[in-house]
Amino acid sequence: MPYGSNLELMLAQEEEVCLSGPAGTGKSRACLEKLDFIANQYPGSRQLIVRKTRTSLNESGLVTYEEKVLPANSLINEGADRPNRQKYDYPNGSVIVIGGMDKATRIMSTEYDVIYVQEAIELTEEDWENLTTRLRNNIVPYQQIISDTNPGVPTHWLKKRCNEGRCRMIYASHKDNPVLYNPDLKEYTDKGKIYISRLGNLTGARRERLKDGKWVGSEGLVFSNYDERIHLIDRFDIPADWRRVRGIDFGFTNPFVCQWWAIDPDGRMYLYREIYKTKRVVNEHAKHINKLSEGERIEITICDHDAEDRAQLEKAGIRTKPAYKAVSLGIQNIQERLKVQPDGKPRIFILRDSLVELDRELEESKKPTCTAEEMTSYSWPKSADGKNDKEEPIKEYDHGCDDMRYVAAHLDKIGQVSQQTKGGAQVTL
Repeated sequence: MPYGSNLELMLAQEEEVCLSGPAGTGKSRACLEKLDFIANQYPGSRQLIVRKTRTSLNESGLVTYEEKVLPANSLINEGADRPNRQKYDYPNGSVIVIGGMDKATRIMSTEYDVIYVQEAIELTEEDWENLTTRLRNNIVPYQQIISDTNPGVPTHWLKKRCNEGRCRMIYASHKDNPVLYNPDLKEYTDKGKIYISRLGNLTGARRERLKDGKWVGSEGLVFSNYDERIHLIDRFDIPADWRRVRGIDFGFTNPFVCQWWAIDPDGRMYLYREIYKTKRVVNEHAKHINKLSEGERIEITICDHDAEDRAQLEKAGIRTKPAYKAVSLGIQNIQERLKVQPDGKPRIFILRDSLVELDRELEESKKPTCTAEEMTSYSWPKSADGKNDKEEPIKEYDHGCDDMRYVAAHLDKIGQVSQQTKGGAQVTL
């Protein structure tokens, strides 16, 4: 039974609708329940589940649809496994198609009655408007694009579109999820109390967005010139002759991070693969790293300084070089690489879906699960007068950022000692 904002979403018939709110309000479930209801109610209708990349649906929207929305042992779920599935066929002739905007030609050549965009904040406005042109199947009395999202910056195109009245925004609350809140007793359930407490442990903009549901900017970001529209790019085939370097930041309770970087002939860095995982020992990571790197020529692995952990990697055949760890110079170097150059491009990129394995515990805690998510969370602390203190960043949401800093410092020779001398003293570059 849908409640509150989720019920509003089920009943809404406007052409464009966005369900926005904190984590854990049941937004995705409500959108998928609506698609399933329409597919059953209108024989021969066509729906679409879409996200920025197709692979990101495998462990998110499709899990909810198959395990929460469809009945147990449903015939609709028979056929191809989740990563290879293209659609869900209903007995009445309705179909729900699955796709990603990274392979848009597969989904843009047909027509739909209702389109559901998961995490709409990931899309560009051009993506969104292109999808609206596919709303012309006309089996359902109204044609509609619905979406869910956690809030972002208030200047995001989606928020602006809603502010201008072109898209209806419905604001979700934790009280709309009966798993977390009992509407009859008007109190949070035991699960709800635990979950809200967990969200309360977040800091900064992540807390305001994921706990309170606010569209707020990230004040005091370390990498304030990071822009997902510019630096987060679609996957492409990396030429075999490009240099490849790995970086490793050790962790167990905190994430262990291993990044694979490709370097183009102009020196631009491309993060194309990443391990970001807690609760796994180094020798297990080493086996995984070697397997993932098969067939690739890795120049060097730039590594955190822990001697015992480095020895484990060396034992597995992973040659390492200790990282230059000075924080201030390393951060300045990344900030310079993020700047758009005269040729219209920055000197550092992250490829979408670089993460090889989602850490469920981090996801449940609503902490970053990859470096791309850290980039919009890694912040400077506030000083006593309320201003940003840029002496040392907060030691939180920084594991992938540290790793990136190590690799960039190596490539750009930051902190390396020159063999030349000036006045008899070594000069540090």
